[in-house]
Amino acid sequence: MPIMQVHYLEGALRPDQKAALAKRLNEVLLDMEGGARTEGGRAFAWVMFHEVRADGWYIGGCTDDTFVASPGRFLVHVTIPEGYMNSLHKSRVHAAVNASILAVVGDANRPDAGASILVVIDEVTEGNWGARGKTISLMSIAETVGLPKDGERSDWVKAYFDAKARLYASARFPADTGGLLDAPQSRRCG
Repeated sequence: MPIMQVHYLEGALRPDQKAALAKRLNEVLLDMEGGARTEGGRAFAWVMFHEVRADGWYIGGCTDDTFVASPGRFLVHVTIPEGYMNSLHKSRVHAAVNASILAVVGDANRPDAGASILVVIDEVTEGNWGARGKTISLMSIAETVGLPKDGERSDWVKAYFDAKARLYASARFPADTGGLLDAPQSRRCG
């Protein structure tokens, strides 16, 4: 259930550029989901654009481009379920988002190109995603988008949450504490 929110300076994207960028970022989201180009995978891949007025975006204390590199200021928040991506996956997302913006609006040949494209990956703690009025787990999201329950990605996710469960147990967190894979408060979506 990845979501990308793209903040950009008002007027920085023409409608055709926004559509082209949305298409590219949607592909990044589907790749993040392990290539889940299923109906469920596409339904979970959201890209939202937010224009910011020039007088509402300060960088280095200035609203002009004094401290801004080509192709301009972009802040992209990528929201993902906790424990879904290791550091290599996250690095690939940072690179893919940057490359997508540069391909649509940038001058990739400049040495500082993309330096003002910031990509922040926000992980939502297990148990905090919801749909249809119900809490849904990372595993139910994976099932909905059609990802296999075995394989390298699933093994990593299980190892992550197994380690977290051991940590919580050793620290004597209550058994119904949120943030554990398929914890009691999590329900399957549907």
